[in-house]
Amino acid sequence: MTRVILASASSGRRKVLRSAGIDPLVLVSGVDEDAVVAALPADAGPDRVTQALATAKAEAVLRELDAALSADCIVIGCDSMLYRDGRLWGKPASEAAAVDGWRAMAGTSAELYSGHCLIRLRDRVVEATATDHQVTTVRFGSPSEEDLAAYAATGEPTAVAGGFTLDGYGGWFVDGVDGDPSNVIGLSLSLTRRLLERVGLSVSALWQPNSPTT
Repeated sequence: MTRVILASASSGRRKVLRSAGIDPLVLVSGVDEDAVVAALPADAGPDRVTQALATAKAEAVLRELDAALSADCIVIGCDSMLYRDGRLWGKPASEAAAVDGWRAMAGTSAELYSGHCLIRLRDRVVEATATDHQVTTVRFGSPSEEDLAAYAATGEPTAVAGGFTLDGYGGWFVDGVDGDPSNVIGLSLSLTRRLLERVGLSVSALWQPNSPTT
């Protein structure tokens, strides 16, 4: 039985997988993201940055697996960042920063990058690793100052890349997306399917052993 392990605390990523028939075991990596980014070249693009972070998270969780899990599993690491105004934006540091971010991107569009890393482990041996990224263009609405303040007060924008998400309060203020919507939530189903194929697994083979119980 191949167990799916999600190396992320993101409830959004877990919901994406559960809605698609897979209930992952969640193990949080605890990776120092700033240190990972600092080790990259200064000119590293958003694709390389998000893939490096996703890989670091997957590898960190891999090192902590017990014998039972490492007998047969797939570890999925992800990282998402918003690319706008020529730079990458992660989680806002405060409610005020989230509001400022929304003021800057209201009525515009930006690109959401999600790096993915899948590591196939069997009998405690890494059989294959696959990494890639997905990009989705997000078109933002123009919420009122009252709505922005109320949104910031929910605590949601400081917990998600770019200060927004589709699967919560932030969905009210997104006018549309061009590309994979699940990627905006943090885990692209289409990219994950392709990466699973690259490491020798099919999506349908994972459904039964990882089926949601509720």
